[in-house]
Amino acid sequence: MRGEPSCPKCGGRVRAPGLFSDSWQCDAHGTVHPLQPVIPPSVEALGVVVARTRVPVWMPWPLPVGWLFTGVAYAGDDRSGGRATAVACSGPGPLGGMGELILVAEELGVGLGAHYAGMDGPDPGPHLDVEKPPQTKVLAAGRPTPLWHVSDGPADRAVFAGEARGLWLWAVVWPEQSGLLLYEELVLTDLRDAGAEVDLVPCGALSPRLLEP
Repeated sequence: MRGEPSCPKCGGRVRAPGLFSDSWQCDAHGTVHPLQPVIPPSVEALGVVVARTRVPVWMPWPLPVGWLFTGVAYAGDDRSGGRATAVACSGPGPLGGMGELILVAEELGVGLGAHYAGMDGPDPGPHLDVEKPPQTKVLAAGRPTPLWHVSDGPADRAVFAGEARGLWLWAVVWPEQSGLLLYEELVLTDLRDAGAEVDLVPCGALSPRLLEP
């Protein structure tokens, strides 16, 4: 588990604001919103991120049968607030075995979704053929939200992306065949709107996917 903020685009070390810069800096990517250390999944961890973020904290709710919340991360600092969030869930895959899902909400240019998608970033726009119909839709905060399959990602995962509440929404699923989960009209809730229901979220072990460099 990481104990220091890192770059949301590459997972590398970042320098805190100081005498020569008033922003967090990555040697490879310049000014970034720092990815805060991932903490074990719990209702309290969710509460911390929900309280600090300026962007949605998307989670399938209700969770698919047998699925558990397995971690949360955010990029930002105390001054700027969270500019990207990542929520991990794990459970039985549609075709057997275990599936893992990370949902990312982020502002333009943060790069956290592309990082988990294993793609050059920072944004999915260049990878989406929005001239064609979307491959699937989710219901995000009560609104039908189209998602396009990102076909040039790594072969071990399925990547979908679109826009919800004026921000990027990424859905990254392992293994690739578990992407079928996204074709089941998944209902996403912004946990900032969930209130006391957050206390009912079932928690599992921390997903190693959130810790990947």
